[in-house]
Amino acid sequence: MSEPAIEQQTEPVEVRSVGTDLRRVDGVEKVTGRASYAVEHGSADGVADPLHLWLVTSTVAKGRVVDVDASAALSHDGVVSVLDHTNAPRLDDTSNGELAILQDGAVGLRGQIVALVLAETPEAAREGAALVRVRYDAAPFEAELREDNATYRPDTVNPAKETDTDEGDVDAALAESEVVVDATYTTPYEHNNPLEPHATLAWWEDVDGRAVLSMFDSTQGVHGVVKALAPMFGLEPDQVRVRAPYVGGGFGSKGEAHAHVVAAALAARTTEGRPVKVAVTRQQMFSLTGYRTATISHVRLGARPDGTLTAIEHAVQEQTSVVREFAEQTAAPTRMMYAAPNRRTSHRLARLDVAVPSWMRAPGEMPGMYAQEAAMDELAVAAGVDPVELRVRNEPEVDPETGKPFNRRRLVECLRRGAERFGWGDRPAEPRATTDGDWWVGTGVAAATYPAMRSPGNAARVRSLDGGRYAVAIGSVDIGTGARTVLTQIAADALGVAPEAITLEIADSTLPPASVAGGSSGTSSWGTAIVAAAQRFHADHGDDPDPGLETTASAAPNPAARKYAFHSFGAVFCEARVHRWTGEVRVPRMLGVYSVGRVVNPTTARSQLLGGLVMGLSAALFEESYRDPRFGHVVTQDLATYHVASHADVRGIEAEWLEESDETFTPVGSRGIGEIGIVGTAAAVANAAFHATGVRVRGLPLTADHFSG
Repeated sequence: MSEPAIEQQTEPVEVRSVGTDLRRVDGVEKVTGRASYAVEHGSADGVADPLHLWLVTSTVAKGRVVDVDASAALSHDGVVSVLDHTNAPRLDDTSNGELAILQDGAVGLRGQIVALVLAETPEAAREGAALVRVRYDAAPFEAELREDNATYRPDTVNPAKETDTDEGDVDAALAESEVVVDATYTTPYEHNNPLEPHATLAWWEDVDGRAVLSMFDSTQGVHGVVKALAPMFGLEPDQVRVRAPYVGGGFGSKGEAHAHVVAAALAARTTEGRPVKVAVTRQQMFSLTGYRTATISHVRLGARPDGTLTAIEHAVQEQTSVVREFAEQTAAPTRMMYAAPNRRTSHRLARLDVAVPSWMRAPGEMPGMYAQEAAMDELAVAAGVDPVELRVRNEPEVDPETGKPFNRRRLVECLRRGAERFGWGDRPAEPRATTDGDWWVGTGVAAATYPAMRSPGNAARVRSLDGGRYAVAIGSVDIGTGARTVLTQIAADALGVAPEAITLEIADSTLPPASVAGGSSGTSSWGTAIVAAAQRFHADHGDDPDPGLETTASAAPNPAARKYAFHSFGAVFCEARVHRWTGEVRVPRMLGVYSVGRVVNPTTARSQLLGGLVMGLSAALFEESYRDPRFGHVVTQDLATYHVASHADVRGIEAEWLEESDETFTPVGSRGIGEIGIVGTAAAVANAAFHATGVRVRGLPLTADHFSG
C-alpha cells in the first residue's frame, strides 16, 4: 500500500486550466475502443486463460437449500466445476449478510447466489447453470412495503444522520395555521442500470509466500472493495489489489462491493491461479446490485395566509432488508431547505426478506425533495401565491438544521434567473388554462439542493519527471463523469504547468487512498488532496525540481466546516403537455439553473447536469420496478419492462450555472455537481402536469392512467 501521507492545509489555487473546456483526456481511448473495462482485460494486463463464471440464484425468497444436484451441469461440455455452500471456500468474516455467500444453506432473498458454475466459455457456463437443480425448504416471508409494516426505527440513516428531528411544537402550529397542506407522496422502487453491468475479473497468486487477491472490478471505489474483502478472506489490505481503470457508469450502485465480487474471489480460490471473470446479467442486477427503496412520505405544511411557513413535518416510511440494513435519508433535505419555527422529520423502515437497497443517484434527496417540492406547490395553490415567490418568502437566514450560516445560498438567484429565462412571468395563475390542440399545457418549478461534501482520508502523490512534467497519482475512480480530465486540470494549476505536462494515474488500490466516487464529493475530495500534495511538493522541493523527487500528502480537514453549512442549490423549470384524451405526458422544455461553486470543466459539468435532469425526467414519467409480494422478486427485471427515458422523450433541455467560486470549501472553488441535477426535477414535472390539467398526482411515475378518463 502507499506510504503514510503528510497532512497539508490547502490554500486557494490560481486557476488557469480550471474553468476551461479541456477535452476528455481519455476520449480517444473510449471512442476507439481501446479502453478496457472490467472483464475485457487480457494477457497485456497479466490475465491469461480465464474461466467464465455464471451465477445460480435462488427461486425462493426465504428458507434453506436442501440439495444442489450439479451432475448434469458437470457432464456438460466445457463445465469445469460447480460450487455451492457444501464445497465453497470458507470465509473468515461473515458479518455482512449480503456478501457472505455460499457459507451455509440459508436463503434470505429471492435472487440470492446459491451456486457458481465455472466453465471454459461463457456459453458453457450459462448452459451449465441452467442444468443445476436446487431443492429448497421454503419458509414464509414478507416482501411488501406497506404503511402498517414500516414501523422499525433504525439507529441512523445514511450517512450516519439522526433518524428523527423535532423542534418546536409542530402539532400546535399546524392547528393554528390558516393554510395547511396534509398529503402523502410516494416514489416507487427504482433500479440503477449503468451501461456496463457489474463485472469482476479475479485471480489469486503467491507473492513471497503470501496469498494475494488481484481484481479488475467495475466499481466506484477500489479502496472500498479492498476494505470489504480483506477481512472476509482473512487478508491484510496489502494482500488485495483492485483496479478499475474504466467503468461504464454506476449511479451509486457500484459504490460498494456486492455479492458477485465475493463470488469471483471465492471461485478463483479453487482454480489454481486461473483468473475468473463474471458479468452480472441485466436481469440479475435487479436482485444483486442495489436499488432505490420505494418511499412513502407523509408531509404536513402549515402557513400564514401569505404562504410563510409556520410548521413542516416530513414522516418517511421506506424499506430495508433483513439480510443487511440500509436506511435512506429521505427526509434529510427537509431539515434545512426552508425556514419554519416548528419542524419535525422521521424515518421508519419495513424489514423485508428482499434484496438490500443501496445508493442511487442522490439517495434520500431525490425522493425526499420530490415530496417536499410537490407539497410546496400545493401550498402555493392553497395560499394563492406564485410558486417561485412562495419559495422566496420562505428563505431561511441560517441553516435551520444546524443554526450555522450558509457559506453560499443562492437559491433565490437561481429561481429568479430561471424564471426570467423560462418566461415564467407569462404563466397563467390557474391550472388547466392553456390548450394547444388536444394537449393541455402547463409549467412547474421546483427547488433543488445537495450537500457539499469533502470525504476524509484522501491522499495524493506528486513525482517530478523530466522536462518540467509531473506524475500525479491518487486511487480515485472515474466512472465516466470526467474525473480524469478535471483532476488533470486541478493538478496542472496546483503545480503551475499546462495540463499536457501532467501524467495522471488513478483507479488502483496500490495508489494513495481515495474515497468512493459518490455523494458529489469526488472532485472536491480528490482535487483538494491533489492540491495538498502539490503545495507540499513545492514547499519541499521548490518550483523547479530535479526529476525523481516525490511527495505524498493528504488534505487537512476544512476548518470552515465548523463555521458554515455547505450546500449547493438550484431551480428546475418545466413545461408539461398532457394529452386530453389519452393522458400521455410529454415534456418539451426543461431548464435547470444551479449554484455549485466554480465549474472545473464546463463541458463535463454540463453533461453531468443534463444527465441528472434526464434521469429526473425518467423518474417522473417512466421508472418503476414492481416487486411481486407473492414471490419476492422484481418482475420488471429488464430494460424492456423497466422503462427509462429514450432520445424521443428528451426534447428541449438546458442547464446553466451562476458564476462563482467557493474557495472557502475547496482550493479551486468547486463544490460538486454529479447529483443535484436529479434533485427536484421529478417534482417540477409533476407540478407542471398539475398546472396543465388540474389533476394532482402524488405518486411517481406520472403514467397516462392518472390523467385519462
